Amino acid sequence: MSDSPIKSSFEQELRRLEKRVEELVVTLHQIKEENYALRQRNELLVNERAGLLQKNESVRGKVEGMIGRLKAMEHSA
Repeated sequence: MSDSPIKSSFEQELRRLEKRVEELVVTLHQIKEENYALRQRNELLVNERAGLLQKNESVRGKVEGMIGRLKAMEHSA
């Protein structure tokens, strides 16, 4: 009978630790899902940025071409 309080305390601590481990597993799962979503979003943004940079370079080339033509027209007039 003298082991009963110790055993009871040990079982309570074990249940508490089991509950905490379960909570940590749930948290880990949520973090993994969030991490996956963030990686997907990052990939989308990187691709979008690359497209915008490409468009920017295209527009820059067109504007520089127009400026060149305007300067040529100015010098010929």
